[in-house]
Amino acid sequence: MRTGVVGMVALLLMVYSGHAPQARAEQQNVASWPGKQSEWHGYTRYDFPFAGKKAYVVVPKEVRKGSPWVWRARFPGFHAEADLLLLERGFHIAHLDTGGMLGSDPALDLWDQFYQAMTADHGLSKQVVLEGVSRGGLFVYRWAARHPDRVACLYADTPVCDFKSWPLGQGSGIGSAGVWQTLLKEYQLTEQQALDYKQNPIDVLSPIAAAKIPVLHIVSLNDKVVPPTENTFVLAKRYRELGGKMEIIEVKEGTERSQGHHFTHPDPQRVADFIQRHVEGGQ
Repeated sequence: MRTGVVGMVALLLMVYSGHAPQARAEQQNVASWPGKQSEWHGYTRYDFPFAGKKAYVVVPKEVRKGSPWVWRARFPGFHAEADLLLLERGFHIAHLDTGGMLGSDPALDLWDQFYQAMTADHGLSKQVVLEGVSRGGLFVYRWAARHPDRVACLYADTPVCDFKSWPLGQGSGIGSAGVWQTLLKEYQLTEQQALDYKQNPIDVLSPIAAAKIPVLHIVSLNDKVVPPTENTFVLAKRYRELGGKMEIIEVKEGTERSQGHHFTHPDPQRVADFIQRHVEGGQ
């Protein structure tokens, strides 16, 4: 009986001294999330409105030290295998649905607000992991260039790195006339201004390289939607010339149905390990 009382007193001392077990700290964090609760691959997901947009956060069962998180820019359910591995390792996964804004300045302003809410209001790490799929590349690079001090590392999957390639389709890619018109509206550019624009991901690498942000891309060599020769490979050459460190996973062929843009992910473990390593300060 006496042993049980002593144990309870010790636990109370731990809680009030700020040294509560990790599970309790996670429980407090979970309680702070707003919105509708649901299950996502065995984890708790919270969906909520944010600044007129839809947002969600998936919470790990036990929060890793430092409360690391992954911020998915677009198509957040695509190639989620690495995200599941990171949830197992105590990362949060977050998404703000600004995909139709195509990485424009108003979209990045919303990102600033979301980052503030995630870090100041919910206690997530001030160093976020950015993940950009396809057009998500426009978001993650332009926001990283705006706030390089807030980014732990960057992972991009078949990313758009120059909107003249997609959606314009100026090179060998198929382009999208409808999305191009949307982009001109979102960026408030004329056609000529867009052609002269120097704030694409391939143009804003200097502050990212100066901050030594590690980068990993995965591409499909037969991608006809976002050709790597006009996007990832151009960006990689420039980033490395600036002294940046970048890895590329090359998939030989994407599916015929997706015109090479989609494929089965060959190595989500490598992605998760890359992210964890750089969140923890590894080289």
